[in-house]
Amino acid sequence: RQADGRKVLRSSIREFLCSEAMFHLGIPTTRAGTCVTSDSKVVRDVFYDGNPKNERCTVVLRIASTFIRFGSFEIFKPPDEYTGRKGPSVNRNDIRIQMLDYVIGTFYPEIQEAHSDNTIERNAAFFKEITKRTARLVAEWQCVGFCHGVLNTDNMSIVGLTIDYGPFGFMDRYDPEHVCNGSDNTGRYAYNKQPEICKWNLGKLAEALVPELPLEISQLILEEEYDAEFEKHYLQKMRKKLGLIQLELEEDSKLVSELLETMHLTAGDFTNIFYLLSSFSADIDPSKYEDFLEELTSQCASVEELKVVFKPQMDPRQLSMMLMLAQSNPQLFALIGTKANINKELERIEQFSKLQQLTADDLLSRNKRHWKEWLEKYKVRLQKEIESIGNADAWNTERVKVMNSNNPKYILRNYIAQNAIEAAENGDFSEVRNVLKLLEHPFQEAEGIQEVREGAEEEGATATAAVCSQETRSRQSYCSKPPLWASELCVT
Repeated sequence: RQADGRKVLRSSIREFLCSEAMFHLGIPTTRAGTCVTSDSKVVRDVFYDGNPKNERCTVVLRIASTFIRFGSFEIFKPPDEYTGRKGPSVNRNDIRIQMLDYVIGTFYPEIQEAHSDNTIERNAAFFKEITKRTARLVAEWQCVGFCHGVLNTDNMSIVGLTIDYGPFGFMDRYDPEHVCNGSDNTGRYAYNKQPEICKWNLGKLAEALVPELPLEISQLILEEEYDAEFEKHYLQKMRKKLGLIQLELEEDSKLVSELLETMHLTAGDFTNIFYLLSSFSADIDPSKYEDFLEELTSQCASVEELKVVFKPQMDPRQLSMMLMLAQSNPQLFALIGTKANINKELERIEQFSKLQQLTADDLLSRNKRHWKEWLEKYKVRLQKEIESIGNADAWNTERVKVMNSNNPKYILRNYIAQNAIEAAENGDFSEVRNVLKLLEHPFQEAEGIQEVREGAEEEGATATAAVCSQETRSRQSYCSKPPLWASELCVT
């Protein structure tokens, strides 16, 4: 991109909308103040496929307490033993001390105050706190199906915020190996790897803090704190999403795992299935149970959608050559392809072949069977909640309230962002504003927006009313399972 430093309208709208969406979901994040576009154009090869186009230059005003990152401390890195690469400020411990003093004193004043007479203890307390904040942050991401896309050390905030919205994506169909970045060919930043990669990044921060914080101290903190904090916060959040508000049982972790496995087996929509579960109860009427099951399975991928998902991506001749090369010359094969990618392609071919014989009725029957098995377990768990309290009605009211404030109805799905981008590229920013208003009320309370706006219209706010009417038209589609064309969208 010739290092021109210019951002374009497409990526700016995505960052603007998503940082605001995350804030209203209650997830620590940088904010977006303004999004300003110009008539200036810049050439971009959107998919890096040799098809460049002119795009409008745009500026997003980003807001945060600080934009210092883990990577900011890597400017002091000593030469790498293999590559010889080093940080631009290697051996400048004076600057590292100054930067560390600034970060702790400004953004962690309680730690500075508690350990003002012992620098090592202070630095250890700081590292422990950023370890726990990072663990909680990624747990929040996992619970809403958010994938960052590029989790390198320079995209990790030193105060535990979601920072740098590049090729991000919220999962639609639940897939633990979902990769939101079209240029992440190895799946390094896949959904299920985010907790692990954030821990790895903390390890790199620990290395960058030496000698101000000895590695043996920081590594011990990382091993003792990160996994435990992540698992604790993740399970607490998942209990709220499932309405388990009375008891904390060891079996809850297994119930969550089995729910996600059922979602995976049935290709269920991550956001909508969680949202629907608040309308399920332990004493659900048998006639309503079938209706609920119908609604639940309607949020699972159809045969047509699955054919798109598992459509083979490699030319058969190319795959055949790669397989032969893997056997005849493993060293060369390791340079031009990965075994994981080939195995994934073979799995796609197998699944795609099975789908040719699968009917819609067969798929529905299979999905219902899977969901019935899990719902029975969920029902038993809810019954234990009821048995531990005196007033079942009050418990259920509170349970639904907790679930509806932890399971969003609206997230920034790729196709929603794409609709807003295409309208904006044609000079119409009303859809950007429309989507922003939806994302400001991501939970069930969004139903009340219409009433608020009707009051505004009486005061003569005709522009707001126009946005409102457009929102009403969009709302059904924007909180439903994405259209088939959305699965073809690629973000790099």
